[in-house]
Amino acid sequence: MFKQSMICLALGFMAFAVPARAQNQDKQKADPQTQTPDTSAAIAHKPATADPNYTIGPQDVLDVSVWKEPELTRSVPVRPDGKISLPLLNDVQAAGLTPAELAAQITASLKKFVTAPQVTVIVTAINSQRVFIIGEVLRPGAFPLLPGMTVLQALSSAGGFTQFASLGKIYVLRNEDGKQTKHSFNYKAAINGKQVDQNFLLKAGDQIVVP
Repeated sequence: MFKQSMICLALGFMAFAVPARAQNQDKQKADPQTQTPDTSAAIAHKPATADPNYTIGPQDVLDVSVWKEPELTRSVPVRPDGKISLPLLNDVQAAGLTPAELAAQITASLKKFVTAPQVTVIVTAINSQRVFIIGEVLRPGAFPLLPGMTVLQALSSAGGFTQFASLGKIYVLRNEDGKQTKHSFNYKAAINGKQVDQNFLLKAGDQIVVP
């Protein structure tokens, strides 16, 4: 009699537990905040630049997305030789192209393997376009060259000046046609709205020297 009572009690508990567990699972499916990372939607990477004419360079990082083809979608770095590695296509030249041009090239190549491929290329990290700030600044080093960046904007990335900086004697070294040119920049005049022509747009490889 005792054993029969225990069996009935256990069966009753199982009958109660199974629906309750099913209800909890249904609730988790309905509530996206309770979903595990495996079932959550992937967060899209933010583009590093919105400039459609941006030219891809070595060390940039690209998101190559092929619609409905997750095994072909991936984040890839541009190698020093200017190429990226993709499934089915192996090495693909990326440096020197805009994201749209590269997407069109990948699309044309994938047509041999995929029906009507739709490819999107996004630059998620700009590492090829850099300027260099050296001298009497708090954080000297290489900095990403953002579209439309001026000398004043670049200097703001260096964390400020040391107490020994000569703000009226800053200059920019630039390689043009195989020759190095020197362009003066007066920081105090620039922040006061004077000599605005000195606050020019920077180019990749420019060196800002703060003596």
